[in-house]
Amino acid sequence: MNSPHTTPEPAADFSALTPDTVINVVENVVEGRCTNLCRPLNSYINRVYEVGRADGTFVIAKFYRPGRWSRDALQDELDFLHELHEAEVPVVPPIPGPDGELLHELHGMWFAVFPKKGGRPLEDPSRDDWPQLGRLIGRMHQVGATRVPRDRIRLHPDYSTTEHLEYILDSGHVASEFAKGYDAICSEIIDLVEPLFEDVNTLRIHADCHSGNILHRPGEGYHLLDFDDLSVGPAVQDLWLMLPDRLARSRQEVDRLLDGYETFYEFPYETLRLIEPLRAMRYIHYTAWCARQKADGGFSRLAADWGTPQFWRQEIADLETQRQEILDALG
Repeated sequence: MNSPHTTPEPAADFSALTPDTVINVVENVVEGRCTNLCRPLNSYINRVYEVGRADGTFVIAKFYRPGRWSRDALQDELDFLHELHEAEVPVVPPIPGPDGELLHELHGMWFAVFPKKGGRPLEDPSRDDWPQLGRLIGRMHQVGATRVPRDRIRLHPDYSTTEHLEYILDSGHVASEFAKGYDAICSEIIDLVEPLFEDVNTLRIHADCHSGNILHRPGEGYHLLDFDDLSVGPAVQDLWLMLPDRLARSRQEVDRLLDGYETFYEFPYETLRLIEPLRAMRYIHYTAWCARQKADGGFSRLAADWGTPQFWRQEIADLETQRQEILDALG
């Protein structure tokens, strides 16, 4: 998922990405011959291709949708990946071009090239897996805390969530009879949780660290994937999405996760109270992401009933339930 918080780039046309064009630019980056294999891969937002190299290996070329991110924001993502790789944190780093640059341009589009890595997504971590996952996130945060990015969203109710809400209400996709109610419950949640984020330490985080973005490679352990949502936010955001249930029913997993995490980085335990607020913020984030998809013509990527009166009725009900979860968690 990606934020509507962007500095628009000049428009470009993905139709220019013919197989010959993709192969040629990949050859320029890797300084080597490619085969004729150029296979498009599924991507909600960008255009992504698997390209075969003459040596039998494969690379992934990722062309970022224009207008979604600023150049600095894209550079932030690739720089963080490079820093993590240099620190031997298991990620898939971008391949530098002949000039050493990680981000490249083609007809107004920015793109990057990555080595292809296989593996399987995280599924039902065992007792012994949780400390390993904690060490992985702790190592990432150890690097993430070393500097501030140039142009990445701040994960905070007064910033990212407020921006998401404004985008949703301005998008024209909220059924008119539900706009006031949706605005009211979102605003109430923002006002409720905002004080909890005061004086919370923040750093560069993955921000979308769910099981689908954690890959297990035999003999190599877990790898982190897809840093599109790189943000500045509290460390706990990169932990709660892995949990099998809400905090009260995941205490053993949290203890094991943090036992591994603190091998490399100190965790502020008081921020566990941010989990339910962050869950509510993610609801709003996801709705903004869907609204942006619909605006881009990505109807097939959304549920059939997205944007209908029934959808907004359920969305408001879910947010009301989540507000109560927050109140209950706060005691």
